[in-house]
Amino acid sequence: MQADHRFSTLLDAALRGWREHPCDESLLSLAIPLDGIDPLWALPQLAKTESFRMLWDCAPGLSLAAAGRCQHLELAGSRRFELAQRFCDVTLGRLSDGFASAPAQARPRVLLAFSFFEQSGDRHQHSDAVPSVQAVLPRWQLSRQGRRGWLRLNGAISDAGDARGLAELLWFKASELQQQLNRENGDAQPNGIGRTLARPWQDCYRTALDRGLALVNENELHKLVLAVRQSIDLERPLDPLPLLQRLRRQQAGSCRFLWQRQSSDAFFGASPERLLSLRGNCLRSDALAGTAGRGDDGTLLMQSDKDRREHELVVATITDLLQQKGLTPWRRRRPQLARHGKLTHLHTPITADTGGLAALSLAEQLHPTPAVAGLPRREAMAWLRALEPFERGWYAAPIGWIDSAGDAELRVAIRCGHARGLRLDLTAGAGLVRGSIAERELQEVGLKLAVLADQLDQVSGLGKRTQAPLH
Repeated sequence: MQADHRFSTLLDAALRGWREHPCDESLLSLAIPLDGIDPLWALPQLAKTESFRMLWDCAPGLSLAAAGRCQHLELAGSRRFELAQRFCDVTLGRLSDGFASAPAQARPRVLLAFSFFEQSGDRHQHSDAVPSVQAVLPRWQLSRQGRRGWLRLNGAISDAGDARGLAELLWFKASELQQQLNRENGDAQPNGIGRTLARPWQDCYRTALDRGLALVNENELHKLVLAVRQSIDLERPLDPLPLLQRLRRQQAGSCRFLWQRQSSDAFFGASPERLLSLRGNCLRSDALAGTAGRGDDGTLLMQSDKDRREHELVVATITDLLQQKGLTPWRRRRPQLARHGKLTHLHTPITADTGGLAALSLAEQLHPTPAVAGLPRREAMAWLRALEPFERGWYAAPIGWIDSAGDAELRVAIRCGHARGLRLDLTAGAGLVRGSIAERELQEVGLKLAVLADQLDQVSGLGKRTQAPLH
């Protein structure tokens, strides 16, 4: 009786949504409570017949799994933030939500992944290039905060029969997930990785590093964040979910993410850096710059003139960029320490009242921050093009979501890997400022690369590494 009543409620919501928008093709969104199910575990169940899947895992905060494309946008060019915001507004605006009273965690969301540069460089027009923005209203969305969870299904409908079909599909999927919850759910099987000797990545990085240090020491740039790429050849395609499961335990303060366009193309990582979060008119952005590894509990980092100057450059720039949008940002006088696994960072949260500005208008203003590019921004970006002979792709770019109320969260996609077929690329960078020491920057990049490389070691045994040369 209770199940029949719940399905009746779901069916009533579906038919009510169709009646509110009786056109040739409407978008209907239905949701049902589904407690106790981990979105990370459930993602393969959601994506059985779907090529696209996404994971957003801030547990113990919001955790979100999504699969399939109900509506989507891919484009390139200088108006990508503006057009992506328009897509979000139009798509979510025409979505008839059968459960508009559901809590904030259950709202329908458009998922977003930007590339670092607006367009691929001329020498990078090849299969490695990624779209400069992808926006996806997913077909399936499973969200959880604490133990409270919601399963949502978005779909196009043209008549009452389509609305009923959508309700039935959601009901059956919820029942399937609930039945599987009590079964044994071990971690995904690890992937074997071949072993060969390879030239240390430091040798590839050194030439570009020396040039970058010269640029900041000669005051041509105030800061430059130079990245290195390390490649690993795999014996078979990598399933990133076991790595993300481990990162949930070892990088608990970060947001684990996965953006998978298709089964053979997965971008994933654990970002400690919030580009922005928007709740109502309350904006928060994180300045995260200055890094220490094992052996420093943060005392030396707080006393480091080089790291404090590097950090203050990022804080001052974010504050100035928000002021240019007419906002009045607030910041702490002194940075805090943020620990993420074996790394400790200087961290300053910056908040402001947005006055109603849209999330992606603010993201366009902030991206890229000096923490991942440099200063002055335009000149630093040009030098990154010249010194990094690989396409950054999604590395250090915004990734996240916007929901139907206009709330949003975008992370800076760092501590990340990109698996395509039998190749896995790990990318990391270090901020160069006047007074930077080459050996210390090499050490910092190594620590950042190890965030994912160590997980590969423990999941399967680290293997054959090659480098995308930096000279």
